Amino acid sequence: MLNLSKPDPIYLEIFKNLYQFIAEQMGITLQNTASSVNIKERLDFSCAIFDQQGLLVANAPHIPVHLGSMSESVKSLIQDEGNNLEPGDVYLSNNPYNGGTHLPDVTAITPVFDDNNQTILFYVASRGHQADIGGITPGSMPPHSTSILEEGILFDNFLLVQKGEFKEQELREILSNNPYPARNPEQNIADFQAQIAANEKGVQELHKMVNQYGLETVQAYMKFVQENAEECVKKAIDVLTDGEFSYQMDQGAVIKVKVTIDNENRSATIDFTGTSQQLNNNFNAPKAVTQAAVLYVFRTLVDDNIPLNAGCLTPLHLIIPEGCLLNPNYPAAVVAGNVETSQVIVDALYGALGVLAASQGTMNNFTFGNEKYQYYETICGGSGAGINFNGTDAVHTHMTNSRLTDPEVLEFRYPVLVEEFKIRENSGGNGQYSGGNGVMRNIKFLEPMTANILSGHRVIPPFGLAGGEAGKVGKNWIRRKDGTETILNSTATVEMECGDNFIIETPGGGGFGEDVT
Repeated sequence: MLNLSKPDPIYLEIFKNLYQFIAEQMGITLQNTASSVNIKERLDFSCAIFDQQGLLVANAPHIPVHLGSMSESVKSLIQDEGNNLEPGDVYLSNNPYNGGTHLPDVTAITPVFDDNNQTILFYVASRGHQADIGGITPGSMPPHSTSILEEGILFDNFLLVQKGEFKEQELREILSNNPYPARNPEQNIADFQAQIAANEKGVQELHKMVNQYGLETVQAYMKFVQENAEECVKKAIDVLTDGEFSYQMDQGAVIKVKVTIDNENRSATIDFTGTSQQLNNNFNAPKAVTQAAVLYVFRTLVDDNIPLNAGCLTPLHLIIPEGCLLNPNYPAAVVAGNVETSQVIVDALYGALGVLAASQGTMNNFTFGNEKYQYYETICGGSGAGINFNGTDAVHTHMTNSRLTDPEVLEFRYPVLVEEFKIRENSGGNGQYSGGNGVMRNIKFLEPMTANILSGHRVIPPFGLAGGEAGKVGKNWIRRKDGTETILNSTATVEMECGDNFIIETPGGGGFGEDVT
């Protein structure tokens, strides 16, 4: 019989891996059963398990911006529907003002009941980026939206499966009955069904765990795993010092952050006071996204192999003024806050802590489509250099962890050609340790499409640190079939004709330390 008053080190390691393994199995199920390129090929999804209170216990190593924010979605469901939840229910949510990130990221949440179907023991959730969820442009990543209403269809704890019955008719009604309806509801439905299957895999695996080890032990070690993560973050805080940083974005908005270390209590206060007020564009980051960025940074400072979970947040006190860029009020547009502003938050925090130069600081969100096709990708760039290491070329950095679709798959599924995809030499900042290089991606269109780019660091370069040089800014441009070239801004919507090329050059990472050679 295990002593449950304190964790056994061996069992702690076993359960840390078991919880993460369940989330990984959910992810494999989601990938295998999904329909869209976005989820099946690019792996733009995340899966995780939560305790009875909706606190994150463990996740698979999926998308950081999803994982640090999903708990807020689960807690929102508990608050809104806690007394109405039934065995066999699955709820759908993408509300950025209730724990969501942006509308294309839709979360399916399933309560896990005991064998008698009386008590909720856990929750499982999967979040997948839909290739299109409506909005004013195909791909649901409109560069110039000014209200969330223009960004797509909002699900706020929608009952997707009721006692095991898939509510397809009600779902179709929501997908179609909107000023900017979903363009491919069949694909939406297929991907939602894949998320339901992924959650069911999590339910089955958690029941197996309970049957093997006993409910009391499983729940005790959920708490122990969270407490272990808390202690690991406190150890990381022990060696940090106070710092502050101000980082400007291409549109002129500024993110300010001040980190104050309390050595006695082994805690840190992260204060975003002074950050710009919410904007009349879509670079506003929901509070859950800001929290996810902070959680990610402090998790990366931990040397130990721990799952990202709620315990990582316990020693952290966040101050995010209401109505600012990082905690906007409804109905502010937010589609870029999740993918762009989150990256700037991360780099600003690393700058304040003095540990890492800026990475490319953008996800280079590229969408194209028409009524038949819709596609979305994020494009890699250079990572920042740090103490005793160079940056890396051509990687997805920080809050994104997705793949780029293989050219063969992309060209088979869509009427485009990948004409060029290469490292952008000398785009990383020089220094004692050099920043990583960005890439060039050149796509030719074989039929008319609307193409959108939503990016950053086309004006403001990714900063170097400790005397290191900044990385080079990115560049977006098009070359028409007749050879005419047009430079685009950080955000742009363009009508592409057959034979036109869209070229994206991504930023390099900043260098670290003075180059003494």
